[in-house]
Amino acid sequence: MQDTIKNIKTLEELQALYTATFGKNGTMTARLKEMKNLDNDARAALNLENTTLRELFKTRQAEIENAVMMSELAGQKLDVSLNPAPENRGTLHPLTQSLREIAQILESYGYQMRTGPEIEDDWHNFTALNTPAHHPARDMQDTFFLPNGNILRTQTSAIQIRAMESDGVPIKMFGIGATYRKEMDATHSPMFHQIEGLYIDRDITMSDLIGDVRAFLSRFFEIEDVELRIRPSYFPFTDPSIEIDMKWRGDRWLEIMGAGMVHPNVLRNAGIDPDRYQGFAFGFGWDRLAMLKYNLDDIREFYNGDVRWLKNSGF
Repeated sequence: MQDTIKNIKTLEELQALYTATFGKNGTMTARLKEMKNLDNDARAALNLENTTLRELFKTRQAEIENAVMMSELAGQKLDVSLNPAPENRGTLHPLTQSLREIAQILESYGYQMRTGPEIEDDWHNFTALNTPAHHPARDMQDTFFLPNGNILRTQTSAIQIRAMESDGVPIKMFGIGATYRKEMDATHSPMFHQIEGLYIDRDITMSDLIGDVRAFLSRFFEIEDVELRIRPSYFPFTDPSIEIDMKWRGDRWLEIMGAGMVHPNVLRNAGIDPDRYQGFAFGFGWDRLAMLKYNLDDIREFYNGDVRWLKNSGF
């Protein structure tokens, strides 16, 4: 029997022999039914034979299955010259790319990144920034008000107040985050991103501000001799206040950011003595800088969520 099992070539033949041996009417089944009539030695011999045969069937089944698999593999051919399926890799969103580059540049100048809550209270978003209740400058920003009196922050300047309150001076930081205003067109979105820088120390001047801004814009846009135009402006939290334009592609001037020397009232509201310390602040939308860098005309393209656009835009 053992030689017969070892010489079987197919699973069908093996199964037929197994049924004839261990099936309901099998030979081994019949012998096991008569075990009660055997002496102890005969019973032990029959049990050993039963176990041995079952193990042989299992072993031979595994051998036949392995031989079938190897035969099938031998018949398959792999054409290594075929082009593989294209790799579907994800990419960083252009806003994420620009933020990382902006943060890297500012951090190389000694600014530390800070963030803050997007749901703000009136003090940090308006009052501490020299914009008390009924101040006309509040009309400059169409604000989202919440039922509890808080707001969706309209500017990341609130991060500067929180940083000065917690860290004191001297301080050199930039705040990043989303801001919200009720406006929507090709160049505006109800939610957009701002970056605001703040540098407070002794003997800080407007020339320090313009020098840092010039160096930043030169590195971000990869323009060696960037041309700037400084215009007087008004912001309640800086005095004097300026707008900074950059010459862009020929003779076109583009407004890049607002800036100025931090107003003494803002310093007082943050617990800082304006007779001992002074400094500057600047702010810009990193969405707008990304639009310029990537040559986009509509800010809404950043938020449409069209994966095809992201894959084919070359970012």
